[in-house]
Amino acid sequence: MGKTIGCLHAHHSNIGHIDRTLAGLGAELLHYVDPGLVRRVSRETSFRQEDARRRVQDQVDWIGQSGADAILITCTQYMAELRDNPASLSVPVVGIDEPFFESVCGFEGPQLLLFTNRATVGGTMERLQAHAFAIGRQPNVEVRVLDGLFELVMRGEQERHDLELFQRIREQATSDPGRRLAVAQLSMTASADRAGSELGIPIGHALESLTSRMKETLRR
Repeated sequence: MGKTIGCLHAHHSNIGHIDRTLAGLGAELLHYVDPGLVRRVSRETSFRQEDARRRVQDQVDWIGQSGADAILITCTQYMAELRDNPASLSVPVVGIDEPFFESVCGFEGPQLLLFTNRATVGGTMERLQAHAFAIGRQPNVEVRVLDGLFELVMRGEQERHDLELFQRIREQATSDPGRRLAVAQLSMTASADRAGSELGIPIGHALESLTSRMKETLRR
């Protein structure tokens, strides 16, 4: 019997990215989608961080108990809330940003890291800094948030989001050619690939080495 990967998303638009990227693994992909946490964290001041962490923990426990051999979390905010692999599970948990961190830390020059969801920046950068410290690296990274775009994804305006994000990424690349560009969220990868192809430059993102990471995880 083949392996099963349980995938936890904050929005259904991420499913296609993962299906295409992991198609060659031969694993069954079970997708779980819950946009509610992102909405509550960004809109409700009374929603506590411990509530957010409990919600993510419950979701991961449920997926692990549903027969998954590995769990992939594609939302950087969810992964930041989870922090560590749940002690109650023997199922490995992989965050979408983990192979991305390796790419960022492996680059020697200055980098510009782009976000569209401001709420994910703090947790993602804390995790990046922890990863860099653990491997003895100190990447030269500046963060920039492209406001007004993530809301389009959450409203289901995917085509408009991708077009406007593509234009914004292209502007960033042409106005600041001295730095490597990378996008920090899965929802940004299609536009990053399009901009990179048009400009003839590599733009880093989380899907670059995800297949190899998941293959290694399933072997354990």
